[in-house]
Amino acid sequence: MEKPGAESLDMPKMLADYMENGLLENIIDMFKHDESLYEYVGYLLRDERMRVRIGVTALLETLIKEEPEKANNALSPLLSLLKDQSPVIRGDAAYLLGILGNKGAIPSLREIANDEDATVKLIVNEAIDDIHGILGPVNAVQ
Repeated sequence: MEKPGAESLDMPKMLADYMENGLLENIIDMFKHDESLYEYVGYLLRDERMRVRIGVTALLETLIKEEPEKANNALSPLLSLLKDQSPVIRGDAAYLLGILGNKGAIPSLREIANDEDATVKLIVNEAIDDIHGILGPVNAVQ
């Protein structure tokens, strides 16, 4: 895959600005047509604007329901956020990993299952439970 050109360097900012302006449906369509946009999930989730952060959660919740296989492209960017300094970011990433339901997230979630932040700890453990629930007892990673 080629590195993005100069015109693509503003893509994450454009996505965040669209999200801020309530253009979620447009962004959903963009993600459906261009899987490479998943690489910007971390950028969007770290945005300081609450509307953007809520929007990226809504975006991924929609994409996970409508295109679960493609939504797995969010796995790597979300896993990297589990090490973020902000407990809010760690919690948001854990929540999204839980609804993504990919068992590949369990080892990384377990690494922070005893997070110093009580809310993150709760969200992480709920995410692990959610993934186990999605997989069922036969396929669940122990």
